[in-house]
Amino acid sequence: MIRPVTPEDAGELINLAKLIIPFSPDELEELHQMLTSSLEKKGDAHPFWITDHNDGLVGLAYCEPERMTSGTWNLQLIGVHPTHQKQGRGGKILRFVEETLVGRGARVLLVETMGTPDFEHVRAFYRKNGYEEEARIREFYAEGVDKIVFRKTLSKQR
Repeated sequence: MIRPVTPEDAGELINLAKLIIPFSPDELEELHQMLTSSLEKKGDAHPFWITDHNDGLVGLAYCEPERMTSGTWNLQLIGVHPTHQKQGRGGKILRFVEETLVGRGARVLLVETMGTPDFEHVRAFYRKNGYEEEARIREFYAEGVDKIVFRKTLSKQR
């Protein structure tokens, strides 16, 4: 069942994020602050978190509007617990995000990832779900680690 995150989910969601992505302690603290801040906001123009719940949280996504744009959003985080991967859950979460954004009047969804060989499966996931590579910023994350931005037009889904 995919649903919005509630304040009661915060601890479990942060633990899930640690399992999915190797965050540093500082990044985890920033993630916790982002979660807390977004849960305090209401309305269609604010960031949101969703989770795939199956006797505990097994997937998550975080999306926020791009500042100073009209209808452009960024998918900042999406992931599925390692024991629940390769079951189509990531695609279902992504479609839920897209449908939610279309309902909010979004036009475009952007997502960024690393350009390293170990992230090819991530880039393949986005391509499989209709995203196109829009930009590459060389050595963005670190020396030799490019940032790749994928883009999908959402308004055509209406």
